[in-house]
Amino acid sequence: MSVTIRQATKQDEDALSRICLLTADAGKSAEHLHDYPELPGLVYAIPYVNLPTTWGFVLEDESNGDVVGYILGSKDTRAYEAHARESWWPPLAEKYPPSIAKKPGDIYYTNLLRNMYTIPQSNIDFSPAHLHIDILPAFQGKGFGTKLIRTAVQYLKEEGLDGIWLGLDPRNTGARAFYEWLGFKQIEGAPDGNQLGLKFADLRA
Repeated sequence: MSVTIRQATKQDEDALSRICLLTADAGKSAEHLHDYPELPGLVYAIPYVNLPTTWGFVLEDESNGDVVGYILGSKDTRAYEAHARESWWPPLAEKYPPSIAKKPGDIYYTNLLRNMYTIPQSNIDFSPAHLHIDILPAFQGKGFGTKLIRTAVQYLKEEGLDGIWLGLDPRNTGARAFYEWLGFKQIEGAPDGNQLGLKFADLRA
C-alpha cells in the first residue's frame, strides 16, 4: 500500500466530500444519517479548497490515483470565519433550509449553516491555525496520519506559525489517543476537554 502526499486542489472536491462523509460519525460512515450526503463536506472539507487563508494536503493511492485521506486547515481562523460568514454559509443556508431535513445528520447541518459556531478565544490564543484530518478506514493505522500531520507542520512552520489546534468529537477515543501520542494537549482555558493543541516543538519525532 503506497501513497503520495500532495497539495489539495479544487479538483479534489468530490473526493474530499466522500472522505468527510465516510468518517463524519465519530470516525465512521455517516451515510445512514443523511439524505443530503454532501453536507458534512460542505462544512468541514470543501471550504478549505475555496476560501482565503486555507491550506491542505491529500493522500493519493499510487495504485489508482484515488484520494484516500486529507489534512485541511486555515492559517488564520478568525479571518477564515469572517470569509465563510460573508460568502460561504449564506448561500448554503439558502440551498439547504431546515424544512428539507428528515434524517438526524441533515437536521444538524441545516441548522448549523444558520447558526455557525464561533471558535473559542482560548483556541485562537493558542494558535491562529486549525486543522481537520480524515483518512478512509482501509488506510488508517498505517502511519499515514502521522505523515500528514508532519507535512502540515513543516508547511506551517515555513509560514511562521508555531502551533495548531483541532476540535475533537468526544466519541472518537481512538483519534484522541492518536493526537495525544503525537503531542497534542488539551488547550488551557478551553470551554471543554475536546479542544486539543500542538506546539510544533512538542511534535513526537
